[in-house]
Amino acid sequence: MDCRPVSDDALLSQIAKHDQTALSELYNRYAKVIYSVAFSSLKSVEESEEVVLDVFSQVWRIAERYDTTKGRVDTWVFMLARSRILDKLRKLQRSQFSSPVLTKLSEIETPTTIDPTENVAIYERRQRVSDALQVLPKEQRQVIELAYYHGLSHSQISVQTGISLGTVKTRIRLGLNKLKSALE
Repeated sequence: MDCRPVSDDALLSQIAKHDQTALSELYNRYAKVIYSVAFSSLKSVEESEEVVLDVFSQVWRIAERYDTTKGRVDTWVFMLARSRILDKLRKLQRSQFSSPVLTKLSEIETPTTIDPTENVAIYERRQRVSDALQVLPKEQRQVIELAYYHGLSHSQISVQTGISLGTVKTRIRLGLNKLKSALE
């Protein structure tokens, strides 16, 4: 009997064939870490547990799509977890912001554990982006801030601002192109 642990790639291959034992093994390997990462962002036991369940439910549904040439299984699983955590954070943020109040760039804090030279570089980049945003027309700046600083989808921006979905998409695309040019 071989006592070596089954590789993550082999487990995912078995999960793609709907092997529940393989899913259980993968869960045992990564659930605690995913929970810890989720809890550090969400600060909620229930939300963190839900993230873990969502991640492994998604692994079960889409395991056959995993491509070994694009990265390791653990990287893929943590990417799924990151996506679910961001979804939860956006949901929580939307419930806190019921009106279209825009966050000022200067109010967005960076972690305090960054080394001073990195902190200066971040401040300079933030200032460059802030300056570039000020060059944009107000309508483009508003939809970009709602999308990128508040995490709203295009359709949510449309509903919140009363602007048609096509106009929202156009303003974001034009604004991002102008930002790209300004920052180059």
